[in-house]
Amino acid sequence: MTQMIIDKIQQYPDRVFFPNFGKDNIFTDGIDIDRVIFTIPGVNIDVYWYGFLIGIGVLIAIIYGFKKFEKFGINPDRATDAIIGGVIGAIIGARLYYVLFSWSNYVSNGKIDWKAVFSIRDGGLAIYGGIIGALLVGGIVARFRKIKLMPLFDIAAMGLLIGQAIGRWGNFFNQEAFGSNTNLPWGMTSKTVVDYLSSQSAEILKNTGTLVNPNVPVHPCFLYESLWCILGFIVLNTYMKHRKFDGEIFFMYIGWYGLGRMVIEGLRTDSLYITGTQIRVSQLLAAVCVAAAIITISVIRVKIIKNGEYKFFYETKQSIEQIEEYNESKEKFKEKKKNSDNPKLQKQKKNISEIVDSAFDDTITNNKTDDDEVNVSQIIDDDHDLNDDNQTNNYDDGEDFNDE
Repeated sequence: MTQMIIDKIQQYPDRVFFPNFGKDNIFTDGIDIDRVIFTIPGVNIDVYWYGFLIGIGVLIAIIYGFKKFEKFGINPDRATDAIIGGVIGAIIGARLYYVLFSWSNYVSNGKIDWKAVFSIRDGGLAIYGGIIGALLVGGIVARFRKIKLMPLFDIAAMGLLIGQAIGRWGNFFNQEAFGSNTNLPWGMTSKTVVDYLSSQSAEILKNTGTLVNPNVPVHPCFLYESLWCILGFIVLNTYMKHRKFDGEIFFMYIGWYGLGRMVIEGLRTDSLYITGTQIRVSQLLAAVCVAAAIITISVIRVKIIKNGEYKFFYETKQSIEQIEEYNESKEKFKEKKKNSDNPKLQKQKKNISEIVDSAFDDTITNNKTDDDEVNVSQIIDDDHDLNDDNQTNNYDDGEDFNDE
């Protein structure tokens, strides 16, 4: 980096710079970054981009899932409980995984800083822990709700790709999850990056054997992972109609994500390590996932070839009955909603002209004033009968006109 860029970094501590991206443009001049997207008035609670983007990713993933459930033979009502359990499990698992593999950061003088342990708003969520937690808790709930796991996990895998692709941009706003030095055009830097590399250079050298230079841009690893997940979603969503068995999309996701993470994790400077070793936890787990996915898919495909045609869950009697159950519940809800309409509210929605016109359809006696105008207040009465000492309103249908 030039001295001018170095000076700019110190002058604008909240900016992210891309010094190798040409000259005199928004990237080289820097992009202002604020971790807080907005503050809730009255209570003064900050809402961070990190959490907001994760929430958006989860929401879009759920919408995608509900469009696929019936096609995979899953009752969406039952799946809702599994989704809720999965989201809760993902948050707990992501935090637990991170804390366990960085335990020394939460212990001081033999005392555990429990406030820091539970302060997820300050960052510290591990995606692999989130995946494990989501599948574990969501899977348990699915069992209780009698949902077939493999087709459910197929849809969940696509949702995870969506959530990861969007959620990873929270790392950009936190200025974290970056890698070692690079001279590529998209290499990034900021005061946060410079300060981190300056303070952790010795530790990074010890763990990775790589000497980092704080004044050289770094790999935006969050961007690589986001793009890898987007590509994975496109590939798997296209292949989905060609899947050979329930669960194949899920195992492909495990292999796809593991392959990308295995490479990207090797670039990072903030990895979690197995205590006392230079082995990156996520990189090792990614390699295991790739091997497990390839073996599992191969074994199941060979088994299907030997046994003949495979029957998907949506073709089974159990699935058909669950979808019928769902359709019946929808019809009952519509009928209940229709019957619950308030008659008085419906009456108030009528056009006033129709009410007045209907009052003249029948013969009304002794109800005219001297100038032949009808007194409407004599027609509409709040009491149950419309008898008046001086006037009598007679209707052909023999019923009183009540305003209920």
